[in-house]
Amino acid sequence: MPRTLMKGNEAFGEGAIRAGCRHFFGYPITPQSEVPHYLAKRLPECGGVFLQAESETASINMAYGAAAAGARVLTSSSSPGISLMQEGLSYLVGSELPCVVVNVMRGGPGLGNIAPAQADYYQAVKGGGHGDYRVMVLAPASVQEIIELMETAFELADQYRNPVMVLGDGILGQMMEPVDLDGEGISSIPSKPWAVTGTQGRTTRNIVNSMCIVPEENEAANLRLANKYNKIRQNEQRWEEYLVNDAEVILVAFGTLARVVKAVADRARDEGIRAGVIRPVTLWPFPDQAFEKVIKFAAKRFLVVELNLGQMLEDVRLAVNGRRPVHFYGRPGGVVPTVREVMERLKQTSEVTDGGDRI
Repeated sequence: MPRTLMKGNEAFGEGAIRAGCRHFFGYPITPQSEVPHYLAKRLPECGGVFLQAESETASINMAYGAAAAGARVLTSSSSPGISLMQEGLSYLVGSELPCVVVNVMRGGPGLGNIAPAQADYYQAVKGGGHGDYRVMVLAPASVQEIIELMETAFELADQYRNPVMVLGDGILGQMMEPVDLDGEGISSIPSKPWAVTGTQGRTTRNIVNSMCIVPEENEAANLRLANKYNKIRQNEQRWEEYLVNDAEVILVAFGTLARVVKAVADRARDEGIRAGVIRPVTLWPFPDQAFEKVIKFAAKRFLVVELNLGQMLEDVRLAVNGRRPVHFYGRPGGVVPTVREVMERLKQTSEVTDGGDRI
């Protein structure tokens, strides 16, 4: 099948359709506005429902309603819009409803700019809303991977009855790359006997609710969710390795920036530095298992590279647990470092012996 040239934001929409999603509620905000623009045309062609809501707050609550009725549903936004969705995300988790949320990150805080950034990592993986909860987070690094991970996101959401966030950035959303669109997507969606679809001959009704007035009942609900999160941690860690088997220094980056650090690893090896890359694909659950593997091999130090001031850095340090120095190089506000700049920082790490730094 011939390859199709597609923009990243279009791939978020097409990937959702191929995953069986037929409901989208969202609001335009740069740099993700092409997601609703694309779906406004494509969903009606597929017999689906597209609705531009009056706000991001309305979007996430419409998604709650569609998810409660058993639909595969998508919403998307960019950083400040995702902030407005946090209450709704907590409600979705508390009600154990599957939903996929796309965040094409921009520079911040505040209004910031529409340049690519990764400063929403905390918000995504730590839970930006209220209560003890987790959202699974996937981070694609190419337009092709967007297509593939959108299907994964809907599958995980249904399997665990939990929202999944797909985290991109302004570069990934706007870049165009050739993609393979093999087949017609999935052919069936799992049944959802818990959905609110009327009694359908049953004597009892399904009820979707996140309210637990009695403290002991609320505690039991939280413990049940915690057990689910533990299963997710055990079973759903995903990452990519690049040149790690003999690497003395491991670069760690996700999303668009992982493409830069792969080039850094290649250049480092040309200069005699054995470098490799770990790219987390799941940001939550964070792939701790990847670090256990390389620490047993040759890894002597780590360099975390992010488009922020050190957010994933904390999870890398937790995974390494003091066994190796962990260094950091970050550029906030939408500034993307060059291969040369990261290479210079990589060389500096060999001169530091104090267990890491936050420069």
